[in-house]
Amino acid sequence: MKLILLGAPGAGKGTQAEILCDRLRIPTISTGNILRAAVKNGTPTGLKAKAFMDAGQLVPDEVIIGIISERLQEDDCKNGYILDGVPRTIAQAEALEKAGILFDAVVSIEISDETIMERMAGRRVCESCGASYHVVAVPPKQEGVCDRCGGKLIRRKDDAPETVKSRLDVYHQETEPLKAFYAKRNLLKTVENQSTVEATTAAILKVLEA
Repeated sequence: MKLILLGAPGAGKGTQAEILCDRLRIPTISTGNILRAAVKNGTPTGLKAKAFMDAGQLVPDEVIIGIISERLQEDDCKNGYILDGVPRTIAQAEALEKAGILFDAVVSIEISDETIMERMAGRRVCESCGASYHVVAVPPKQEGVCDRCGGKLIRRKDDAPETVKSRLDVYHQETEPLKAFYAKRNLLKTVENQSTVEATTAAILKVLEA
């Protein structure tokens, strides 16, 4: 099963990818992680990426696609994979197709901007150990204090309302058009965000079986 998960920032793609990895026994290929690994390991494409990153520039699509192609050759991807973080644009989707990287399904988690704003506003992380909380959904036992290590809980800059709003604007402008792109190829499957993580997973598994 070769999958892409689409959805706005805060839609729960990362959480669902982790669960689906276990259920389907396939790896999640996170663009950020493999980019860092390729740079660290000094692969030819990693060195190219490093040159752009050192110059403070965005890594071009062809270099990112090259790094993904390298990673997908590894043994753990033989039975499939979940791509996380790419494609973000139509240009990247076209480049993946050109490189012969094809998919069985593209799952879009549908969630309103209002729900995302509420969700992100309540997210907190421990500044010491990085544990995640939510003031409503997963509250700590003591307000502002990490259950695990007693560290202080903070709101990440990424979760500040103005940052969330601009990330959503970028998503609607650059990434959302991918839904039409993959619908034309009969690959798009949409899943309404459910009230629990488990229910959303069940809805995703259901559309994948269909």
